[in-house]
Amino acid sequence: MKITILTLFPEMFSALSESIIGRARRENKFVLDVIDIRKYTEDKHLKCDDYPFGGGAGMVMMAQPIGSAIEAVDPDHTARRIYLSPKGRPLTQEKVIFLAEAEEDLVLLCGHYEGVDQRAIDLFIDEEISIGDYVLTGGELPAMVLVDCVARYLDGVLSPASLVDESFSENLLEYPQYTRPVEYRGLTVPEVLRSGNHAEIDKWRRQQAIALTKKMRPDLLK
Repeated sequence: MKITILTLFPEMFSALSESIIGRARRENKFVLDVIDIRKYTEDKHLKCDDYPFGGGAGMVMMAQPIGSAIEAVDPDHTARRIYLSPKGRPLTQEKVIFLAEAEEDLVLLCGHYEGVDQRAIDLFIDEEISIGDYVLTGGELPAMVLVDCVARYLDGVLSPASLVDESFSENLLEYPQYTRPVEYRGLTVPEVLRSGNHAEIDKWRRQQAIALTKKMRPDLLK
């Protein structure tokens, strides 16, 4: 898979050179290109935003630099073009798996300030995605979240066993996890997890997952 990110702040994406995602990039499990939108503006001062028509606070990203950038990186519109926006449909695990399995190329547009000119969305974007019901200063952090989520499901990034029984599998949150030592500050690892009885361990984990989901996210059980 190739993922292209369009942003005014490419330096923010240095975080995606670390940990599991960074290793996957170095091993060519997927390709990540971060493109500075300013390189495509026709303004001699590299301006990419302007005041909104109709008044209001803040600045709006201009359509021209965005459109030119998208046409340059995806001239034949073979990629799925996504705008990270609080107005978009919520990002779910189901959506993540679909993107990982069904798409070969993604183009992610990061808005900033008060958003982007609607004409850029109408002309160049396939869908809008939100990572939650809150507003951030820009789309860079949501783009990182989407890249991290999708990359985990690409071949060779994680072992298949790591993707089993995760949170949101079967609409359940993941059961509690423990490691050494057995006792820490008066709290002990549940005996069943030390029993070696895998049938009982599986039973306990499912019970815990259901109980935790009822407590923290009862909406998932509907």
